[in-house]
Amino acid sequence: MDHPSDGELLLRFRRGETEAFRALVLRHESALLRHARALAAADRTLAEDAVQDALIRLIERPPTLPDSVLGECASEHAYLAAWLHKVTRNACMDRLRSESRRRRRENERAAPELDVLRHDAVEHDDTKAAVEREMARLSPEQREVLALRLFADRSYAEIAEITGKKVGTVGWLISTGLRALSRELEPLLGLEDERAERITSIGGRAS
Repeated sequence: MDHPSDGELLLRFRRGETEAFRALVLRHESALLRHARALAAADRTLAEDAVQDALIRLIERPPTLPDSVLGECASEHAYLAAWLHKVTRNACMDRLRSESRRRRRENERAAPELDVLRHDAVEHDDTKAAVEREMARLSPEQREVLALRLFADRSYAEIAEITGKKVGTVGWLISTGLRALSRELEPLLGLEDERAERITSIGGRAS
C-alpha cells in the first residue's frame, strides 16, 4: 500500500514497525505544533515539548480506533488527529500551569531582593556607583546574573536561557551575590534590620 491509512500505520506500529510511527509523526506533527504554538504564544520551546509529550503518549498508549471508522481513510485520520490534538492540548495546558506556578514562586522569592536593591537611594548617582563598585568584587558569574536580574529585569528562566545555566544555579548565584551585596550596602542604603534579614534568607529559599 503506497499510502497506508492511519489505522494501518497504527496496526503496523503495534507489531513493532518503527517506520510506521515515523510516518504517523510526519503526517500529524506540523498541525500539532501549530496548535501548541497558538496555545503557548511566544514560548516555542513549551509548545514543542507539549507535542513531544503527545507523541510519547502515542508510543506508550496508542488509541484503539473504533469500528465505526475502520476502513475509511478520512475517518481514521480524523479520529487519530482529534485524539492527538486533545492530548497535545492537555500537555500544553499542564506545562503552562506548571510554568505559571514556577513564575509565581520566583516572583515571591524575588520580592525581597528587589525591595533591597531598588530602594529609593539607589536612584542617586553616588549609590549607583557604590552598587557597581561592590558588584565588581563578585565573581563574573554572580555579576552577570545579578545585572540581568536587577537591571535588565530578566526572569530566572530567561537568565538561564541567556547564560546556559540551570534555573537552580541562577537562583543560587543571585542569592549568594545578593547576600554579599546586602552586607556591604546596608549602611549606605539605610536598610532596616528586618529587611536585611529578609535578603540574607533568600539563599535558603532559592531553587
